[in-house]
Amino acid sequence: MDIMVILELIVLLGAIFVGIRLGGIAIGYAGGLGVVILSLVLGMKPGSIPWDVILIIAAAIAAISAMQQAGGLDYMVRVVEKLLRANPRFINYLAPACGWLLTILAGTGNAVFSLMPVVVDVAKSQNIRPSAPLSLMVVSSQIGITASPVSAAVVYMSGVLEGFGWNYPTLIGIWIVTTFVACMATAFIVSLITPLDLSKDPVYQERLKAGLVKDAGEILHGTDKPGAKLSVGIFLFTVLAVVLYATAISNNIKWIDPVIMPRDAAIMSFLLTAAALITWLCKVEPGKILDTSVFKSGMTACVCVFGVAWLGNTFVAGHEQAIKDIAGEWVKQTPALLAVAFFFASMLLYSQAATAKAITPVIISALGLATVADSGMLVACFATVSALFVLPTYPTLLGAVQMDDTGSTRIGKFIFNHAFFLPGVLAIAIAVALGFLVISLF
Repeated sequence: MDIMVILELIVLLGAIFVGIRLGGIAIGYAGGLGVVILSLVLGMKPGSIPWDVILIIAAAIAAISAMQQAGGLDYMVRVVEKLLRANPRFINYLAPACGWLLTILAGTGNAVFSLMPVVVDVAKSQNIRPSAPLSLMVVSSQIGITASPVSAAVVYMSGVLEGFGWNYPTLIGIWIVTTFVACMATAFIVSLITPLDLSKDPVYQERLKAGLVKDAGEILHGTDKPGAKLSVGIFLFTVLAVVLYATAISNNIKWIDPVIMPRDAAIMSFLLTAAALITWLCKVEPGKILDTSVFKSGMTACVCVFGVAWLGNTFVAGHEQAIKDIAGEWVKQTPALLAVAFFFASMLLYSQAATAKAITPVIISALGLATVADSGMLVACFATVSALFVLPTYPTLLGAVQMDDTGSTRIGKFIFNHAFFLPGVLAIAIAVALGFLVISLF
């Protein structure tokens, strides 16, 4: 490794570190700064910008934020809240299951923000440390992205894999089953090995004496807006339409042939159509959509993907052959090492879709993948692009820490020793193991 490569690597990691320290949308800003230094100072050619990923995220956020303004997201949360409160003893299983399901339907893990106060309240009522169900829910929401029909990551990866003979329904089925089973298995393991007795947590006792903990059993009240249920119906119908259309144009099914509108364009146009129908039929004021929390967090995600993924692609493109040689050799010897590559890349790139798009073409080219059997490792390892929990700076992770007034969900002094690390690693490892087990049948 020569001095230039070392300098480029320092710029890559340094820009990401600065972005993480600044937080929020500044992660994307720092990515752009890194591209400037790599290009104008170190002479690297700027990499490709993942416009398709950014536009799919923007389209999804447009529909979801319209649904939120119509009251639909609050309605969905209240339905889930009733389930959680009706079965408080199973909070460690219901919290991740609900987080996973909301992410599958919405295509964004940010949907779990509204559930966090409910999870904390229910856990306290059962003398359970909120850190367990909260960390499980956050991790499940991140992994759920790799099974959501409307997520940019799934759209990209399914499009790539169809070229090798996989069909869309099979891929969605594999990812839904493996991620859900992994989340539930992780919940079981965490419940066994984690001290759950809240009363024995010293930080909780200190906060309780200081009057910083709200009474358990506090219920979130709210009334449905007139168009709430209709907005949810429109959005869920759109998700179903996306799945059916993507299936219909799949190479192995071809119910629609020739294909006039490709999958990416269909998903974006369907979602924008849903946003238009919700705005019109549910009488939503367009100006107020911009003020919703989903719109703000979604646009933040777009900028973060824009900057960080562009930075990552610039570095990868500049060393593509070397990365191909090294990654190809490792993965040839041990296919499961692809999971390691995905894991560390997503930890830095901060996006499931950006990670898939940065690493997948390199692996395909390096290994010369051409068939279903060859490409099975990509299917099995896909969940590993969800390692956004490793650095304790992701919005849903920080939100869980802030909303747990007991203090049981906390970040340690050594960066990685936080409540989300073990559940995240366990869930990903189980999902990958299940993935390899399932693809062995093909």
